[in-house]
Amino acid sequence: MEIILGVLVLLAVIAIMTLFTFKAPNGKKAVGALSGAACATFLPQAFLSYAIGGVFHIEFIKQIGDTMGSLGGLAAGALVPLSFGISPVFAILLGVSLLKVKLLPAFIAAYVISFLIKEIQKRVTDGLDLIVVVLAGPILVNLIATMISPVVLMILHLIGDTITTATQGNPYVMGAVLGAIIPLVGMTPLSSMVLTSLIGLVGVPMAIGALGCTGNSFLNFSLFRKMKFGNDSTTLAVAIEPLTQIDIIAANPVPIFATNAVAGAINGIIVTSFGLVINVTGMATPWAGLIVALGMNSIVKTLIAVGLILVNSTIWAYVGAYVFKNFKIHTVSEIRADDNIEEVPAHANA
Repeated sequence: MEIILGVLVLLAVIAIMTLFTFKAPNGKKAVGALSGAACATFLPQAFLSYAIGGVFHIEFIKQIGDTMGSLGGLAAGALVPLSFGISPVFAILLGVSLLKVKLLPAFIAAYVISFLIKEIQKRVTDGLDLIVVVLAGPILVNLIATMISPVVLMILHLIGDTITTATQGNPYVMGAVLGAIIPLVGMTPLSSMVLTSLIGLVGVPMAIGALGCTGNSFLNFSLFRKMKFGNDSTTLAVAIEPLTQIDIIAANPVPIFATNAVAGAINGIIVTSFGLVINVTGMATPWAGLIVALGMNSIVKTLIAVGLILVNSTIWAYVGAYVFKNFKIHTVSEIRADDNIEEVPAHANA
């Protein structure tokens, strides 16, 4: 029952993300800002803290990565208002106030308050508007983030319970379930790194999550190219880190998530059959996870498994592109056509 509930929750998150992107005011711009915030914090943490600092035991680099990974709230709190065309001073003010808030609650709170800041910026005299924002912005944005945080944690726990339940059953069923779910979470604002850290995933399950995300990148590289979601830079970016293209992913959930789920399940079984392990939690990220897997397992065995994952993922990319060749898709040019940020007031006297 836990597995079914967790999968339904994940599907609901994907559906909400898609609706938000297309139907919410400034939804595309806000999701693009969320993508930037995740890449400015989670991605450096994965490489610096785990793939370099952790594997090579360089504490200085590890601390830098950990610090950057803890600033998701600040990044989202600043980038979302900037995407609305709000003054950089006001955007940084909101971001700094969300320093200790997690990425997704900060994103939601910053999105809501950005409408208010926008109106203050329009209607209140320069100079006085800074005082109004200082008095109202940080308090309101943190109140909203505080109210949202328990909901986000509940969603993560529900999906996490699915993974925990799967690890207690047949190992190959576990491989299929984890291989399908964890990479999909990695393409949503919930973040597979955060999820696997939250539930303390290690061992074979963590290897499934990490190499499943690697397979996800192999697959999306070919799928994006075949379906022409964007140009070459879009294709390369999604292969390096799916969150860089979260707006495109949210706009095309059916072909992308369906193809990744099927391929991911098989990739999970491959990792399980090789008995690969990662004894560091939070490594559900494509390339840093691969580096850590190579450092914790036989290099030959790991490379064979990764080779099979590459072949399987590429095959399913072509299958997905064929199955969904007549499916209505949304391209980069369509989604980002109206994403030019409005001219931002200088506020020199602020």
